[in-house]
Parts: sequence; C-alpha cells; structure tokens
Amino acid sequence: MESYGELLRKTREEKNLELDKISREISIEKRYLESLESENTSTFPGEAYLTGFLRNYANYLELDADFVLKLYKNKQIQEAAVPEGLYAKPKVSRVLIPAIVIPIVLIVGVIVTVSILLANKKTTDTDADVVVSANQKSRQYELNDKKFIQRVYRGDQLLIPTGKDGKIVLTVRDTLSSFGIDTPSGVYYVELAEESEIDINGDSTSDMIIYVSDISSTDESRGAEISVLLRQGLSRDVYAVSEQEIPFASEISSKHPHKVILEDNRPYPFTVNASFRGPCLFRDKVDNSNSVETYFNRGEVFTATPHNGIRLWISNNNTVKFTIIADSKSFDLDIGAAGQIFVEDIKWIKDTDGKYKLVVIELD
Repeated sequence: MESYGELLRKTREEKNLELDKISREISIEKRYLESLESENTSTFPGEAYLTGFLRNYANYLELDADFVLKLYKNKQIQEAAVPEGLYAKPKVSRVLIPAIVIPIVLIVGVIVTVSILLANKKTTDTDADVVVSANQKSRQYELNDKKFIQRVYRGDQLLIPTGKDGKIVLTVRDTLSSFGIDTPSGVYYVELAEESEIDINGDSTSDMIIYVSDISSTDESRGAEISVLLRQGLSRDVYAVSEQEIPFASEISSKHPHKVILEDNRPYPFTVNASFRGPCLFRDKVDNSNSVETYFNRGEVFTATPHNGIRLWISNNNTVKFTIIADSKSFDLDIGAAGQIFVEDIKWIKDTDGKYKLVVIELD
C-alpha cells in the first residue's frame, strides 16, 4: 500500500520545495514536517497534533488531505499489536476454538473502529476551532485595560472606548501572511511572531501593542491569533468632541439638503473609510487641521477619525466608495455621479430639539 510519508516527500520534491520554506509559510516546525515524511509518529505530542499537521501539510502540497489521512490511519491499523490470545496455542478442545477466537476478533474490530471514529472526530473538532466559515458575520470586541487575546478574522472590529462614551473603531483588514488593521491614523501591518507598536490617533505616540502568534500564508479563512495591550498612558480624552464647535442646523448654508446619517443625544468621534476604484485627486481637512491633498490609485484606501467633522474634495466621485462608522454601526454613502467634482462636509450639527445629528452636506 502507498506510504503517506513517501507521498508527501515525492510531491514536495516534484514541486522543488524546501522544508524550511514550507515551515515558514504554514507555521509548522521543520522537525514535524520531517517526521511526517519519515512517518516517525513519536515526535508529536499527541494524535490531534499529528493529524492536524498532516492535513495542513497535505493541503499546502495540494494533495487530497482526506486520502493522505486515510493512508496514515490504514498504516496505524496495520501496525497495531494483535492480542496474544490470537497466537497462543490452543490448550482446549478444537471444538471450543471458534467460541474463543471469534469473540476476540470481533472485540478487536470494534476497538479499532471506535479508535478511528474518535480520531476523526478529534481532528474535525481541532480544525473547527481554527477555520471559520466564509459566511460568518464580522464580530466586535471592546478593548479595556486588560490584555486581549483572540483569533480574529477579516472584517472583525476592535472598539476602544473614548472619554465621551464614543468608540474608536479599528477594523481587521488582512489575515493572510501578515496581519493588517485599519486605524484612524492609517493601515498597520504586523508579521507573524512580531510585536508592533501602533499609533492610533496620529500623535506619534504608541497607543497599543499588537502581537501576532498565528497566521496562515495560504488560507485567509483561518484568521489570525493576536494579543493586544493598550498603553496605560493612552489618553481617552484626546478623542473628546468639542460641543462648543458644533454648529446649529440653522447655521448651515447650502442650497442642497443635508443627509442625516445618525442621530443621538451626544456627539462622538466617527470614522471615515474611503476605498478607491480608480485614480482620484483627493483632499481632506479633519476638524481644525490643515487640508492634505493626495493622489490615490485603484485599490488604495483612506481612513480618518474626526472629532467634530471632515471636509472632503474629490476630483471624480464615481471612483470613491465611502463608509462611515459611528457608534459601532457602518453606513455606506452613495453620493455624486461619474466624473463629478465633489466637495462635501461630514460633521455633527445640533438641531433645535437639542439632538445631535451626523450629516453629509454637499457644498457649492
């Protein structure tokens, strides 16, 4: 019967792949890969580790993982010790031999079958802890002063409370090869086994530390296991909204009606994400800061977290897709037409009833 170890080795050599390279890309130590190819099961700390590594290695080599696991289990059955009773010379009448041997054979068969089923279940359970369905909804996690450890997936959000009961939203951008996360100050990438300090608000001060302990180079659906620690010196008040600077609705001068995104009893920071479908000259002015002009290409993104508001100039509105994140909710904006030069404000205003409204205002 074909050997699973020989099949792994031959396939790897046919693809001209080195064990060191494979070890880095699928995060399995080289000694375990060598043991799989040599069929040395004593190296592994347990059955679940062996079958899990075997499945990952087979998938990486583009082999049928179920077939490779079947070869392994068949070999285990062949090497299983046979009870001494089957070899013992009969000391009883030949008439009693069938009555003794047949039950023993049946018992052995039941034990082997149960062992295989348990092994399969354990492997399946182990894999289920790591791989997430492509249809799974994004999740949100609120950070605090304690260390946060979690396997996260693309689209998941980390929420950081602010001094005015608002939340800063960090969105997981990539979980393939390196971990990417969108923050108000830009996109950060962290490599496997790397500890990176993140500046959330763009003040050139480290606000949080992210460490990536596990991530796949071939399967984004496995997500990434990370640990996050907020700096004790992180000032939540830096995100506070200045209510004195929020204009009343009656003070807004525009011939275009404003579009209400959200209404609440208090204002708080919000996040603006822009993804570009084509070339675009883009200028932004966040709160009272100076305006910044940038030329974006297809596939690039822009992220900002204003306290009170942001003004945007867009040379070709059809090339930009906007998403506003406020109070942990996402709102897609569809504004302007193809080729249209567009100027707009996204900001808080105060209505006559005392309510605060986050609005989009098209400017002339």
